[in-house]
Amino acid sequence: MTGRLNSAQPYALGLYRIVVGLLFLCHGAASLFGVLGGAAGTGGTLDAGTWPGWYAAVIQLVGGALVLLGLGTRVAAFVAAGSMAYAYFKVHQPNALWPMENGGEAAAMFCWALLLLVFTGSGAFGLDRLFAKRSAEEREPAAEPVAV
Repeated sequence: MTGRLNSAQPYALGLYRIVVGLLFLCHGAASLFGVLGGAAGTGGTLDAGTWPGWYAAVIQLVGGALVLLGLGTRVAAFVAAGSMAYAYFKVHQPNALWPMENGGEAAAMFCWALLLLVFTGSGAFGLDRLFAKRSAEEREPAAEPVAV
């Protein structure tokens, strides 16, 4: 059974990456465009350039899209995880110690979920793998002709 689970690991990781990226992207879209309930569920948007919310929303939108596509996954996930760590420690944690008390559950979960992708990469279905295969094929030298 372990062998089957190990062989399915890249596909499970790819699906995990897609779900995390989509959910992260939705948070940014809600805050920037007022869709899906808008910023903080008010139906509104964040004013452009307001610190830190608007910048976090841009990171969520762009980082979520990159993670969703599996394009530059490790770098995008690193920046996104850092933004969620900042959100937790600067916005949520001063209100109370535990995420259940301070409303920082989403920030904490996204931080750790994205940090995992920094170390695992994109898994299956990602554009990272497609480009890696293509560049590997370009680096392989052509077969030497054999003298007869």
